[in-house]
Amino acid sequence: MTTDKLAIHTFTNQPWSIGECIENYARAGIGGISIWRETIAGQDLKKVKAHLSDSGLAPVSLVRGGFFTGKTATERQPAHLANLAAIHEAEILGLPMIVLVCGATPGQSPEENIDQIEEGIRSLLPHAEAAGIRLAIEPLHPMYAGDRSAIASLGDTNLLAQRINHPLVGVALDTFHVWWETDLAVKIRACASNGHLFAFHICEFKPDFDHPLLDRGLPGEGVNATPRILDIVRSCGFSGLTEVEIFSRKYWAMNQHEFLGKIIHSTENL
Repeated sequence: MTTDKLAIHTFTNQPWSIGECIENYARAGIGGISIWRETIAGQDLKKVKAHLSDSGLAPVSLVRGGFFTGKTATERQPAHLANLAAIHEAEILGLPMIVLVCGATPGQSPEENIDQIEEGIRSLLPHAEAAGIRLAIEPLHPMYAGDRSAIASLGDTNLLAQRINHPLVGVALDTFHVWWETDLAVKIRACASNGHLFAFHICEFKPDFDHPLLDRGLPGEGVNATPRILDIVRSCGFSGLTEVEIFSRKYWAMNQHEFLGKIIHSTENL
């Protein structure tokens, strides 16, 4: 895969500022960028937008919105306001999509959490419509189902997107989270045929990880599901950029230019 077919999430190079991410990705010939809200906290968004526009990088998504669940409406209200702020930020930055990590509240059943997630997404739709922003639901690996996302499989994500049935609501598919699913090809093809395959993220699940969140691998490490799933996604006609999203304390501790080189090398044969 050539570098122009890649996008990189800014949190992949967590030590870099937004300016460093933009400059270094553009210099390396990377095709696009997905911007984490943490990377732009406290920044002048109009200046970031101008820098991004001048760089030639394709704006892909804002990461992340979501976290819709809570035992009471009062508990859920801050998330609604935070999601409205995310829509506003995406609009200023010219980012056409927000990735949603949907949330889960301990003590609630999966069904209760999913109903609240659906309600939360629906409440955002008038605002997303006004801004022209797509909302991409990201299923997370089941190990996060207790407190990060009740949407823990691509099958459940497909069902939720079908229930909402809105052209601005779709799916962000990440190899780390779905590699384990049986009939994955069938589920991906169903997602794509419904027009819901909005984004494709890559990083590897390492069975011997030393941290459940912050020890993810490059393509070729771990279970090496990336080539297999990428082939399925391509067969569905997906034409978007392939987004590298890696959380790794090991890689954050190294020189980030060297890490960017490793990313490029690991994707050359995909």
